[in-house]
Amino acid sequence: MREEFRADLHLVSQLLVDMAEAVRAAMRNATRALLTADREAAEAVIARDAEIDSLYRQVEERVCDLLARQAPVASDLRAMITALHVAADVERMGDLADHVAKTALRRHPSPAVPAELRGVFKEMAAVADRIAEKIASVLSEPDVDLAAELDRDDDAMDDLHRDLFKVLLDDEWPYGAETAIDGALLGRFYERYADHAVNAGRQVIYLITGETVVD
Repeated sequence: MREEFRADLHLVSQLLVDMAEAVRAAMRNATRALLTADREAAEAVIARDAEIDSLYRQVEERVCDLLARQAPVASDLRAMITALHVAADVERMGDLADHVAKTALRRHPSPAVPAELRGVFKEMAAVADRIAEKIASVLSEPDVDLAAELDRDDDAMDDLHRDLFKVLLDDEWPYGAETAIDGALLGRFYERYADHAVNAGRQVIYLITGETVVD
């Protein structure tokens, strides 16, 4: 029974890694669609969101089954609860990439962001990609130090988010309210993407140490 439990737990872990890698690819493609008006990239992100949702449901189903059959305690129970929390955060990251792709598609064939915003969105996308890579890594091989780095990455994303609003709220902003609203929402999508990654990283730290990370 113990070996079967470990095998099932490993499968849950692999599903989480698959989710993390999928949401990383999704945000990469969504950003490409956003900055280059790439319709195919946007449509691919939207289509694949269902796959991420399916992985999430598989994690939920397998964890619930393990809880019912094995009645885990102590560190095993902590691993199960952590998996549910992480899966929820990673699934939300996929939803946010989907939102970016849908914004790009809505503005097609024009780029969804004007030239003045391209630089900050490229930087936000780079931070998002770095964060998603780290999440995939810590889920594959739990590492407290690497998971803790996510808070610093999130600080960088927050700084970029503030920079974005400085541009949007400038008195000389030339593109009108609709484009400003798009920019604000897109910035929020990237910022929340990072927040959910930080939450997932903190869950990994909790899994390893048994201690809750607080702000």
